[in-house]
Amino acid sequence: MAIKLNTVEGTQDHLSVGWIGAGKMGAPMIRNLLAQGIGITVTDPDAGVTEALVREGATLGIDAAAHADRSIVFSTLPNDAVLRSVVVGTETTPGLATSLRPGAIFVEMSTVSPECSAEIATVLSNNGIKYLRAPLSGSTALAEKAALTILASGEKTAWDTVEPYLAHLSVRQFYLGEGEEARYMKLVLNTLVGATAAIMAEALALGESGGLSRSAIMEVVGESAVASPLLKYKTETIVADDYSPAFSVDQMIKDFSLINDAARAHGVPQHITAVILEQYRGAAAAGLNDQDFFALVKWRGGLSDV
Repeated sequence: MAIKLNTVEGTQDHLSVGWIGAGKMGAPMIRNLLAQGIGITVTDPDAGVTEALVREGATLGIDAAAHADRSIVFSTLPNDAVLRSVVVGTETTPGLATSLRPGAIFVEMSTVSPECSAEIATVLSNNGIKYLRAPLSGSTALAEKAALTILASGEKTAWDTVEPYLAHLSVRQFYLGEGEEARYMKLVLNTLVGATAAIMAEALALGESGGLSRSAIMEVVGESAVASPLLKYKTETIVADDYSPAFSVDQMIKDFSLINDAARAHGVPQHITAVILEQYRGAAAAGLNDQDFFALVKWRGGLSDV
């Protein structure tokens, strides 16, 4: 059973914190912790990003070894391969598994495969390090406002320690179990998010073919039984036909590939998600790969013109 916890008030003893990966999602979350007076050592390959955070109070960490004395290390990383290199290390660079002291907690907040996450769990456990999976649901705008939703699973003692920090980053936190439950929950949510863009693209094409304006369609949808926070958030994007990326087509291809791989590993048929993945690949092939995933609307409209 999922345990839902709202933001907690109050203070906690600040443990030493490290953060690896300060991209679009990581940087605003780091700033939110810094605003609470929590000291953070930050590692990221982009010097411009780390320099900005250092000016705001963070400490620069060159690699995983810089986090050796941290009690909690968070990460926001792009994919499985980067996560493996951060935890396991490379021939020339040590990873967190050998750098962190036993008893430290690693909080991994990326969207990665359950298979990779389970591998990481074994490596960390063998080195006495606690592991909390804590993938995120929400946009960069919500990250800036500390209004994300966090899905967590892993050792309950790690959750109990880390939850007050997560409360500074989010408005909702769900503890889902002691294994890879949070990874699967993230894939469930992304299935629905990605599918929403795909079906919205087809619905708009149908409505516009019947003489409806896009703004009228979105106004009515927003007041209907199928209204959702996602569609409300994306209404301006759709009406303006402006697909500046909050979450790109390429990123959705990555996530839907993870969804299909996870389903295949468990023998779960995914006929609809397989079709949607091909739609995103079609949009990418049409040059929309770096645009927001709701650019499926634009791509679908192009098909209608053919």
